Amino acid sequence: MRLALYQCPPGPDDLAGNLRRLREAAQRAAAQSVDLLVCPEMFVSGYNIGAARVAELAEDAAGSTAQAIAEIARENRLGILYGYPEHNPAGAPFNSVQLIDRHGERHANYRKTHLYGDLDNSQFSPSDEPPALFELDGWKLGLLICFDVEFPEAVRTLALAGADLVLVPTANMRPYEFVPEVVVPCRAYENQVFLAYANFQGPEGELDYCGLSCVVAPDGQILARAREPEQLLIADLEPERIAMVREGFSYLRLRRPMLYRP
Repeated sequence: MRLALYQCPPGPDDLAGNLRRLREAAQRAAAQSVDLLVCPEMFVSGYNIGAARVAELAEDAAGSTAQAIAEIARENRLGILYGYPEHNPAGAPFNSVQLIDRHGERHANYRKTHLYGDLDNSQFSPSDEPPALFELDGWKLGLLICFDVEFPEAVRTLALAGADLVLVPTANMRPYEFVPEVVVPCRAYENQVFLAYANFQGPEGELDYCGLSCVVAPDGQILARAREPEQLLIADLEPERIAMVREGFSYLRLRRPMLYRP
């Protein structure tokens, strides 16, 4: 799989502009034979835009934004994973990500389960559904969002279910650079999976996103790291690398769950 992460400045409350940026990024990715393009958390709407505006922009998973992104995916023959506010009839919207495949079909939708701080909690409802796992092009993919990856159980749950690659759209701000620098490589290593972390870089209101988007191999090696505020980060993932890492030892196989109960 050839994977691309789109690190970019946030585009708060600019749906049309963000769709234009996505189309341009998809065209550049397609020219480099990318299979799957991953955008940051709440990419289409912006993240720090206030609860009222989040509620106004919230859509169903099959809404007009999904249809527009499906067209971009079909035109460029690649999958797209993007963050958006999802309508919730029972309360505040969900902070969601959705993957649309190269045929324009909705393939997977995941709602953030671990909300971070007052901003997240003031704008969104947490989901009680487990992390999403699905198949795409022969790969077993897991979805998490931002703060979710900081919980070891979330990535381990996906790894135990058979995930090869965990995709994490995020909106991580300073001074939490240690998450992409330390935590994310550790999660890949301890679960022996590929892990991709797609972040914004730059200010949005009082927040300043730290960038450092990255793709990490199952042995913890950084395959690609973004260094520019706007960058299309590309990495080639080989499934054989997972087997190679697990051949010597496997954390999943050597676990002793009976010792870990509360």
